[in-house]
Amino acid sequence: MTLNIAGILDEVVSHAMASGHFEQVNGHEPQNAPGSGLTAAVWADSVQPVRASGLDSTTVALVFNVRIYTGSQSEPADAIDPALLTAVDDLCAAYIGDFDLGGLVRNVDVFGAHGQPLLVRAGYIQQSGAIYRVMTITLPVIVNDLWEQVA
Repeated sequence: MTLNIAGILDEVVSHAMASGHFEQVNGHEPQNAPGSGLTAAVWADSVQPVRASGLDSTTVALVFNVRIYTGSQSEPADAIDPALLTAVDDLCAAYIGDFDLGGLVRNVDVFGAHGQPLLVRAGYIQQSGAIYRVMTITLPVIVNDLWEQVA
């Protein structure tokens, strides 16, 4: 069995697209400045074997970053974080509500049973000379029996 990265990534991206919060959703970490309004980007962060593996196969934790961007100079300034948090709230509810991402993974590792828990971190980034307010969702998913162990 191989990692269905395209299918899993598409499922994570589709939740962001279906939310209706974003003018644009990318399936990669952008190298250029995002557009106006809210933009989301999804990319893989890490792949790590977990101790829940069987005797002849390896289960992995696949961690995604789901970053939401908006201009830090948007007006009114008091509306920036509420808009980001509303989108974060909807996305976290969607990812936890679709616990197995349409049957593609064993589960979203909400509480970090195998390492990294679901986490949202706020901050600022500079891209293409502009500063953006961001909230990044760390989304760990567990994929069962991915790689065969052969002696």
